[in-house]
Amino acid sequence: MLIKVTKMRLIHFISIVFISGQSFAKQPINQVPPQEHLVLNNIQQQIEAKKIGYTVKRLVGFGTRHTLSETKSNTRGIGAARRWIKSEFEKISQQCGDCLEIIEQKQVFSGEKRIPNPTEVVNIIAIQRGQLAPNRYVIMSGDIDSRVSDPLDFTSDAPGANDNASGIAGVLETARVLSQYKFNGSIVYAALSGEEQGLFGGKMMAGIAKKENWHIEAVLNNDMIGNIAGLNGVIDNTTARVFSEGIRYTETAKEAKLRRFTGGEVDSASRNLARYIDNIADQYIPNLDVMMVYRLDRFKRGGHHRPFNQQGYAAVRIMETNENYDRQHQNVRIENGKHYGDVLSGVNIDYAAKLTSLNAVTLASLAWAPAPPTQVSIAGAVSPSTTLSWQKVSNKQAKNIAGYRIYWRLTTEPTWTHSQYVGDVAQFTLKNIVIDNYFFGVASVSKEGFESPVVFPGPAGSFGHY
Repeated sequence: MLIKVTKMRLIHFISIVFISGQSFAKQPINQVPPQEHLVLNNIQQQIEAKKIGYTVKRLVGFGTRHTLSETKSNTRGIGAARRWIKSEFEKISQQCGDCLEIIEQKQVFSGEKRIPNPTEVVNIIAIQRGQLAPNRYVIMSGDIDSRVSDPLDFTSDAPGANDNASGIAGVLETARVLSQYKFNGSIVYAALSGEEQGLFGGKMMAGIAKKENWHIEAVLNNDMIGNIAGLNGVIDNTTARVFSEGIRYTETAKEAKLRRFTGGEVDSASRNLARYIDNIADQYIPNLDVMMVYRLDRFKRGGHHRPFNQQGYAAVRIMETNENYDRQHQNVRIENGKHYGDVLSGVNIDYAAKLTSLNAVTLASLAWAPAPPTQVSIAGAVSPSTTLSWQKVSNKQAKNIAGYRIYWRLTTEPTWTHSQYVGDVAQFTLKNIVIDNYFFGVASVSKEGFESPVVFPGPAGSFGHY
């Protein structure tokens, strides 16, 4: 039986889940796994605005966090800020029985337009290892560094309250909450450096991940999640933007030729990750609507998700909907009665907490879900029916697999509108659903009902080789 839904909602079951997140109700054989989970509601409610506000204030207190700023002082500059962030990760880890592996990624950059002299860029990374698939990663990132009007001015005060103390505060608060649970896949909490000088922290981390063969399923880059008053005069705390690339950066000429005849321009792994986040917001985040922006980033601008896209990983930018450019990259000052600068008063802590909860619930859902299916293919030309095939999840991860769900939508629809759970099979035919009229995809489903992102057939939509 075919079922029509709105934004992936097919049947509203409530999963029986212990608050620890470590025990789930077993599903009877052949029963469709649930699609709603009390544990995700619990995670959303545990995010505390007060703790986020404390972190933002603490980071602002370092005066400047410019990439080229002081590193020896314990009270001022990026060195003090990153050591404090590391100490906060260590405190969180102590509370969960040393469940976080905390590392520093370091690399010296020089000769760049915004790094003229040799400068060590340092990322602070905390990894919460998964139980079934420790080498499958979902990542939440924020940027440590700040700046003022002149990108080379590393001595003036650069509070960076919203850009991007808000993002780092979200990362730390998410780590605090999720570290109390155990997951199948690994979760990475990343405080990246060098963003304002040229995305160097992201380039370093993405390069290390590629070299070490990390199986990265998703990167959620949070860059400015605390402003609700736009320069356009709009005040809005009920929406957020998710930016995602359409055609993947690593596409080859051969793959581009195939895509021309089969589609996939709006179904990269990053784009289907954005749809996943949109669905999480609809189900679990009260009073928040996600605006999916079909663009890599804001017009001619960049963020730390881009280096991951350039390595072929699914990565998106999560941020506020209405920006205030008087509070970005500005010297703190008053001109003609107008205030400039990225100061504490420009951050709405409750809104930052709301976007943090969106990240936390998304990461939890992804980390409890199985890996996405691989080698997804489709057939049905000059036929009344459509057949999808895929390689089933294998190894230890197969222990948590219940089956697979096929999704489809009209080619003009932004989100998946139809789906059918098909069980633990590697191929399924949708009778009398014509391949020419729809876009299709497949998601893995765990025994507890957690789903992977939808995978569009062919290289255009692949999440990588697990």
